[in-house]
Amino acid sequence: MDWETHARRLAADVVRPESRWYEPLASVPRHVFVPRWWARGAQGWELRDGPADTEAWMRAAYSNRSLLTRVGPHHADDAEPGAVVGSGLPTSSSTLPSLVIGLYRHAVITDNVDVLVTTGSGYGTDLLCRRLGDKHVTSVDVDPGLVEKASDRLGAVGRHPHTAVCDITGPLPGEYDRIVSTVSVRPVPASWLCALRPGGRLVTTITGTGMIITADKTDDGGAVGQVEWDRAAFMATRTGADYPAGLADRFEEIRDREGDEVTTGRYPVLDVQETWDVWSMLSVIAPGIEHRFEEGPGRRRTAWMVHSDGSWARAAGRWTDAPTVHQGGPRRLWAELERIRNRLNTEGGLPVYGARVRIDPDGVATLSRGEWKATL
Repeated sequence: MDWETHARRLAADVVRPESRWYEPLASVPRHVFVPRWWARGAQGWELRDGPADTEAWMRAAYSNRSLLTRVGPHHADDAEPGAVVGSGLPTSSSTLPSLVIGLYRHAVITDNVDVLVTTGSGYGTDLLCRRLGDKHVTSVDVDPGLVEKASDRLGAVGRHPHTAVCDITGPLPGEYDRIVSTVSVRPVPASWLCALRPGGRLVTTITGTGMIITADKTDDGGAVGQVEWDRAAFMATRTGADYPAGLADRFEEIRDREGDEVTTGRYPVLDVQETWDVWSMLSVIAPGIEHRFEEGPGRRRTAWMVHSDGSWARAAGRWTDAPTVHQGGPRRLWAELERIRNRLNTEGGLPVYGARVRIDPDGVATLSRGEWKATL
C-alpha cells in the first residue's frame, strides 16, 4: 500500500516544503489511526471500513478533513460491519490536519519544549512526536478506550509518548511548557495554569463558540493572551461515555408553537452557527443557547433557539425577507441575536475576535477590546 505518496500530497496541501511540519505530515501514516470511521448517510451515521476499500481509505485518510471515529458511545472500531447509528453527537474524531497544525503554530512549539496534547485518534500526537521526540509529548484523554487504541497504534508505528487517562478539566499528570487542547472548554481549567511552567503557553477553544484562545502564563499564576483571528470549533469536554441529552426534546416542543410574543424581525434568518463572529459573540454574552436551522423549498429558512431556562425563539422567512419571529419564556433570544447583528451592521465588526484575554489563576477569563468587556 503506497500511503507515503498520499501523505506527501497531504503535506504539500497543508504547509510549504520548508515548514518544520512538512516532514511530520509527510511521514505519519494517518490511515493507521483511522481504519474505520463514521460518515453521514441517508439513515444517519454510516460505518466506513478502510481495509474493505483501500482506495477510498487512502483518499479519506489523506484528505484535509476531519474523520469522525466515535458517535455517542459507539466507536467505529468496535462496530459491526454495515453498522448505522441513527442519531447521536460526535464524541471523538481525527481532526483535519491543517487545523491541528494551526493550533501547534499558535502554541509556538520550539525544540525541546514539553507539550501536553489531547489524544483523540492519536494522529495529532504522532505529528508532535515526530516534531519533538517522544519524551517531550504527553497525550491524555478522558476515555480509557481511546487512550488504549491510540497507544497501541502509536506503538505500532514506533512512537512511545507518555499517555494517560485524564479528565483535562482536573489535575494534569505533570508540568509542561505548552498545553494544546483539541477539545473545547469553558471556563479555562485552573489546573492548566498550575501545570504550565513559567512563560508557558496554552491554546484552546471555548465551548459553544468558534474562538481560539492563546495565553502565556504570568508571574502571578494567571495568563494573558488574545482571541486569535482564526476560527475553530471542537467537541466539548465530557466526563462520561456520552454527552448529556441536551435540549433536543425542547426543539420538538416549540417547532410550530405560537409565541408569547410574535414580531417581524429586522434581519433575514441566518444559520447562527455558520456565522462565526455572530455565534461567538452571542455565546459569550448569552451562553447555553442551542440552535437548529433548516432551509426548505423556495429558500424558506427557519431557525430555532432554545435555552435551559425555558426561553425559546423561532424565526421563519424567505431568503432576504424580514422573518416572522415567535418568542417565549423569560428571555427574548432572537432579540439578543438582533442586537448583536445591529452592532455588526452599525460598527462593521464585533469585538470578540482580536480581543485581549486575561485569565486569573482560578481560571476566570476576561475578554476586552476597547470599551467592551465580557467574562467567561
